[in-house]
Amino acid sequence: MMLLIPVALVGLLVDDRTLVNSPIWLKPLKFAVSLAIYAFTLAWLLTYLKKFQRAGWWAGTVLATAGLLEMIVIVGQVVRGKRSHFNFETPLDGVLFSIMGLTIVVLWVTHATVAILLWRTKIENEALTWSIRLGLVISFLGLGVGFLMTQPKPGQALDGGTLGSHTVGAPDGGAYMAITGWSTEHGDLRVAHFVGMHALQVLPVVIALLGHRAGTRLAWVLSGSFLGIFLLVTWQALRGQSLVQPDSTTLLTLAGIVVATALGVVWARGSKKTKKEYALA
Repeated sequence: MMLLIPVALVGLLVDDRTLVNSPIWLKPLKFAVSLAIYAFTLAWLLTYLKKFQRAGWWAGTVLATAGLLEMIVIVGQVVRGKRSHFNFETPLDGVLFSIMGLTIVVLWVTHATVAILLWRTKIENEALTWSIRLGLVISFLGLGVGFLMTQPKPGQALDGGTLGSHTVGAPDGGAYMAITGWSTEHGDLRVAHFVGMHALQVLPVVIALLGHRAGTRLAWVLSGSFLGIFLLVTWQALRGQSLVQPDSTTLLTLAGIVVATALGVVWARGSKKTKKEYALA
């Protein structure tokens, strides 16, 4: 993935082709960056395995292979000037998208395998242990959002050239945000996919940075808050609502999550202080 990033950047500079109203090399770039971060984090987490190192090695290897195969299809379709996702225009396009679907299933299952192995592994830092465990669960759900994208959307013919989309409420290719490419007019399931998938990085890194100031209860509070945000953006997208155009219901729910998180942090920090005072006594 790190080798592909500069290739995609060069493609953006020298190739002016567009696909679905977006620069054709933008998707390989975003996928390469996302998978590079994901793979690096997973490799770091696998170093904590004590009893299941061989099983972890196999799971990581299979996962990396599935990710590589998916990127080969994506880049190959870019070279052909074709959509890689939801494309059934020709038998070849259909086969390639089916291969991508298989790689996603393999990645999902191997991620679950790694999650189970790490749930059974005890790390010295209990707060970090729970942030890793819960981060893996939320990222598992985030990866699963991809399956929602493959479902036929209203108005799509089953015998048409496209089946499924990441946009909810309109065809793919409308107005979008810079860099991310997320829709600014309609719901976009890629938001939830991104947020959920990268819980794997955010939660353990935040707890690790906090160090001795983070307790187990804080890890649970932050994980619950992250899960709430993930569920909120998923619900928002499924209602056909753009991330940048939230309605009052979405804003009210977000406010509830913020308040609950603040109260949870106070509770977590207060309980830690009590324990410390008890120890000193």
